[in-house]
Amino acid sequence: MKIGITTISENTAAAPGLLAEWGLSILIETDTVNVLLDTGQSISVGHNADVMGVDFSRIDRIALSHGHFDHTGGLLEVLSRAGKEVEIIAHPDIWAAKYSRSFGQERYIGVPFPRPELESAGARFSLTKEPVKITDSIMTTGEVPMVTDFEQIDPHLYVKEDADFKPDTLLDDLALIINTGPGLVVILGCAHRGIINTLYHARQLTGVQQIHMVIGGCHLTGAPEERIWQTIAVLKELGVARIGVSHCTGLPAAAIMAQEFGQGFFFNNAGTRINLE
Repeated sequence: MKIGITTISENTAAAPGLLAEWGLSILIETDTVNVLLDTGQSISVGHNADVMGVDFSRIDRIALSHGHFDHTGGLLEVLSRAGKEVEIIAHPDIWAAKYSRSFGQERYIGVPFPRPELESAGARFSLTKEPVKITDSIMTTGEVPMVTDFEQIDPHLYVKEDADFKPDTLLDDLALIINTGPGLVVILGCAHRGIINTLYHARQLTGVQQIHMVIGGCHLTGAPEERIWQTIAVLKELGVARIGVSHCTGLPAAAIMAQEFGQGFFFNNAGTRINLE
């Protein structure tokens, strides 16, 4: 099976003419199905699709890694360009009222569109807490268990219930798993529940121990250096051959990873294309 992985939207751009925008959108193309993981923050996904010749009418499914605006803000544009009904796989909590708190103020950071508007544009939501098998070799993780002792949810993220703000445990945080010959390819949205927790879960779900490649947001922005080194140590224990970081990984963590993984490391910017057999 041929697999193409194209990063359409990301914080940085890999070529002239592409827009960089805080957020993430990655397209997975195979012989049998085309899956879009996330839709970026706003205008970049449509603009970059035009520059790269990506045709959203060929998308079969959309998977949302979680319900934050920087991963769902381009959804209406993608649906408009698809011009058909598209199944959207996500956790029910994507519709929670998500907020961040900084400088003593709360700011809404959830999905920027009402559900009826998206459904009128062609969205058909399949909301589940469980893993979803898209093909024999592609699946979502569903809810990721928190099992490590060094990964934690950001303390400034909240869900508003009535008039109260409660910590957001990000149960909706999911990733895509692709089972390939060299091993698993795990594509992360933000890894709010921990990159290592996500990789452990991917191995448990598939029964495949070898993780060949990890791509996407590792959510190490602002992480203590100790946590970064603990993460790298486990990535090496897992035998990860290639790691392409994006979005919320953070430059300090990316710099250390680049040094530790050498040629196995790359920046997964907007415009990055990866072809696998």
